[in-house]
Amino acid sequence: MDPYAKPKERRTGENRPKISHLPADVDPRSRKDRKREKQAVADERRAIKKAARQELKRKLREELGGEF
Repeated sequence: MDPYAKPKERRTGENRPKISHLPADVDPRSRKDRKREKQAVADERRAIKKAARQELKRKLREELGGEF
């Protein structure tokens, strides 16, 4: 089981959001555009991990059966 994916999560493994690394002559984007895209990818990865943590907490609570 992948601890960083919630059930039915499709954007994990090879499909995960990636940051592209290309030379400036090939990639015409400005520095702001690259930074904006990088931040969006980081945000998406963070959201996937957050959802996974919440899912694992929920499963743990179910397994413990309300002992707390």
